[in-house]
Amino acid sequence: MDRRATTITSADEHGRRRQREEPGARSTAGVAAFSTRLDASPPYADQPPGRSRCRRDDAPCGLVHVGTRSSAVSISESLAGRPALDIAGPRTDTGRGRGATVCLHESARKNACSVTDSLSSLLRASHLLAPDDLAATAAAEARRMGVRDTVLYLADYEQATLLPLPGAGVPERQELPIEGTMAGRAFRRVEMVNSTATQGSHRLWVPLLDGVERLGVAELELPAPPSPDLEHDLRVFVTLVAELIVVNDAYSDVFSRLRRRKTLSLAAEMQWELLPPLSFGTERLVITGGLEPAYDIGGDSFDYAVNGSTADLLVIDAVGHGLPATVLASVAVGAYRHARRNALDLPDIAAEINTAIAGQFTGSQFATAVLARLDIDTGRLRWVNAGHPAPLIVRGTSLVQPPHCPPSRPLGLQETKPTCCETRLEPGDRVLLYTDGVIEARSPDGEFFGEQRLADFISAAVAAGDSAPETVRRLMRHILTHQADQLQDDASIVVLEWLTGDEAQLQLER
Repeated sequence: MDRRATTITSADEHGRRRQREEPGARSTAGVAAFSTRLDASPPYADQPPGRSRCRRDDAPCGLVHVGTRSSAVSISESLAGRPALDIAGPRTDTGRGRGATVCLHESARKNACSVTDSLSSLLRASHLLAPDDLAATAAAEARRMGVRDTVLYLADYEQATLLPLPGAGVPERQELPIEGTMAGRAFRRVEMVNSTATQGSHRLWVPLLDGVERLGVAELELPAPPSPDLEHDLRVFVTLVAELIVVNDAYSDVFSRLRRRKTLSLAAEMQWELLPPLSFGTERLVITGGLEPAYDIGGDSFDYAVNGSTADLLVIDAVGHGLPATVLASVAVGAYRHARRNALDLPDIAAEINTAIAGQFTGSQFATAVLARLDIDTGRLRWVNAGHPAPLIVRGTSLVQPPHCPPSRPLGLQETKPTCCETRLEPGDRVLLYTDGVIEARSPDGEFFGEQRLADFISAAVAAGDSAPETVRRLMRHILTHQADQLQDDASIVVLEWLTGDEAQLQLER
C-alpha cells in the first residue's frame, strides 16, 4: 500500500503486548497505524494522556485519541502516520497504575467505535477481498460512519475523465470530466470539495491518493454537512480505500479495464505496464511524468527511482513506431534498471543500455535518451545525453539553459562512453526531460509547439500555483489541443522539482 507496510493492532492485542512489557513501559500502538502521505495535524488541542479499553456491547473498540471535542474521538492521527495517543477526557482513575480505567461519554464512545470498526473491518476484509467487491465493501463500511452513499471514480489513462467503479448496492453514476466539475476540482487541486446536492443531502468529493499519485476521487453523500472531525476521519477512510485499489490492481484487470475509454493498442498496453507510477513525491522532491497518445503510445518511455539521497531519471525515445519501437524501449528500460540497481555510474549505465540494444537489434535500430541523476541533499544534477533534446530548467518563471553538454550518439550506436555533464540546481527549480514529440508537435497550420512555448507553459503553471503533477496533466492536454488531437509522434515528459516547499500541494490534508 503505497509500497509501505500496513499494521493493525486491536485493543486485545495491545493489552496482551503490554502484559509482556516491563512495568512502567508505555506502548504507543493504537487501533490501527499505517504510513500514508497524509501529514494530518490533530484538529483539536492536546490533552493529558490516559488509558482505556472502551467497550460497546462487551466488544472492544480499541484505543483512540481524544481531545477537547465533545462529540467524537478520532483514530485518524495514527492512520496519518502518527503514534496513536491514549484516551484523554472524562475518566475515573482507580489508582491502580496500569489498571486504571478511563471512561468516555456515550456519544464519544459510539463515534469512536463506529470509526474504529469501519477502518478495522475494511482492513480485515481486504485480505480476502475480491477486487470486484471493493466499491461495495467501501460503501458498506462508510455507512457505519454516517455516509449514505459512496461512489469511487478512477481517472482514465488520459487523465481527462473520472469513471465510476460499479458495485452491488452502489448507485449508478455517469462519467465526469475532470475539467469544470466539483469532482474534477478535488482531483486537480488535491482537496476535499463540499457541495449541497439536494435538501437534506450533502456531498463530499475526496481525492483518492497513492502517495502523491492521483488515482481518482470518492463521492460521499451525507445527510448533513460533516463536522471538521468527521471530515478528518473520512479523509483517512478514503486514503485507506485508495491504498486498497493500488494493492488489488496487481491481482485483477477490474481497474485497468475501467480506466480505458477505448481499446489500447498492444504497444500501448506494454508501455503502460513498463511505466512506474506517474507521480512520486517526498519532502525534498517531486517527480511526475506524462505521455501521449495514451491509447497508442509506441517508443516513448520513462523511468525513475529514488534511493537514499539520489534520484535517477530516464527519458527515452526508441526509433520507429508501434510494437517494434515498444520492444526496443522495453529492452532499453530493462537494461537501465539492471545497471542502475547494480549501482553503476551514469556513463556506465548508458554503456550497458547501448550494449543491450546493439546485441539484440540491427544497426538501423536505436534509441535517444537522457539519463539524469540528482543529489537530493545538494542539488547537484548530472546527466548524459544520447542524441536527445537537452534538459531544460525552469527557475521561478524564467527559462534557464543548463551548461552546454555535447550529445553523444544514440544508444545502440555508441562506440565510446558518453560525456557526463553537471550543474547545480537552486531550490524550487523544475527540470524538464522530454522527447522530441513535445517540442515538434505541429498545429494544423504547421506551427511547432517549440521549446519556448513549453517553457512558457511551465512558467505560467508555476505562477498559477499548480502542482507539478497537475502541470504535466494540463501540458499533455495542451499539446493535444495544439495538434487538434492528431499527434504526429509520441510525446513524453518528466518533470523533477527540487526542494520546493510545495509538497503540501500534493497532500489531501494541509
